[in-house]
Amino acid sequence: MSLRDRVRAVLGRLVAASPTERVLISLASLVMAILVGTVIILVAGRATTCGAESASYYFGVGFCYDPIVVYDRLFLGALGDPLSAGWDPFNRQLAITLRETTVLLFTGLSVAIAFRAGIFNIGTQGQMVVGALATAVAVLWASPLVSGAVGTVLLIPFGILVGSLFGGLYGAIPGALKAYADANEVITTIMLNFVATSIVLYLVSGVFKDPESFANQTESLPEFALFPSLLYDSAYGFSILALLFGLVAIGVLYYVLEQTTFGYNVRTSGLQPRAAEYGGVDAKRIVVATMSLSGALGGIAGAVYVMMVLGKFQTGVPAYGFDGITVAILGGSNPIGVGLAAFLFGVLKSGTTVVQFATDVPRQLIGVLRGLIILFVAMPEFFRLLGRRTMGPSRPKNEGGATATDGGESETEVSTDG
Repeated sequence: MSLRDRVRAVLGRLVAASPTERVLISLASLVMAILVGTVIILVAGRATTCGAESASYYFGVGFCYDPIVVYDRLFLGALGDPLSAGWDPFNRQLAITLRETTVLLFTGLSVAIAFRAGIFNIGTQGQMVVGALATAVAVLWASPLVSGAVGTVLLIPFGILVGSLFGGLYGAIPGALKAYADANEVITTIMLNFVATSIVLYLVSGVFKDPESFANQTESLPEFALFPSLLYDSAYGFSILALLFGLVAIGVLYYVLEQTTFGYNVRTSGLQPRAAEYGGVDAKRIVVATMSLSGALGGIAGAVYVMMVLGKFQTGVPAYGFDGITVAILGGSNPIGVGLAAFLFGVLKSGTTVVQFATDVPRQLIGVLRGLIILFVAMPEFFRLLGRRTMGPSRPKNEGGATATDGGESETEVSTDG
């Protein structure tokens, strides 16, 4: 068997992997990343000078950095030390982890829905920024009309609706360019990120700028226009309601993709575009609709960022949209997988700060460890995605895959793809 045949066989096996097998592969990849990271920590610790009293000893050799402490702070520290006595589930560090997870849920879903249609939406960051500013401006405009609990009940859905609308409209632009002008969506979405950032900077530094602030930001939203913190301290910037809304979004999107005609058309367009067109699917309409939905989810991420995390809009929005690409790949473009990947990514982002404060490990080394975990866990799904695009989604013959008479897969086969 030639090298090419071996590579195709491995890719085919990844494409045909069941959900259980994919979970096991991800767990094995996580363990491998930790082992490789452990070696890097020990080597770096050996190359660093420290006092004998602060060194950790393994195999009779002293190391300045202890991998057990590092990974303990990275994972358990991000949850607020759940194994310690008197652990409080409403602690600050867990709130930060869940805050990051909540925003990443929406950006990950935004990228995932586009991936499922065979579209690479690299523009979620721009769609999030547009949705965030639109939400802040709209809520500030509407807030004088209401107040109190009634204001909360009305303004939060209103802000989410505005964010999704503007994010969806901005996402429809590259969708229409791809559908009707055959423009490469990777290029157009990347460029539209810069366009969004520039336009928003212009507006926030002038028209919508808070006159009492030196920063480029809008006025702060009133307290009743924010997601209520409920179980957690309001200073943490996290609301359990926003997280629950994200979980509902996962369930709704999973149902749409797996149980509706639109979802079937999206999946078949992404897996077998020629067969989908032969079967009567309007590919151009699906592209525009999918990118609009993807942009709407990015806009919702912006709305949540404004109404839960920041309480206003300010330029320099963190790169949640780009992180969403990694989350979508980690989750296999499956809404449920995206939820788990968002939590893992939230733990890594939150735990990184804990490691920095609790140990002497350099920030650069912590970044390497975090990158290793993301790389190892994401690579199997990345190669699976590559295999689907280069070899098609059909299973190997010995797997009993069903093939439709029109050259595509049967509905049952497509629906099992995650």
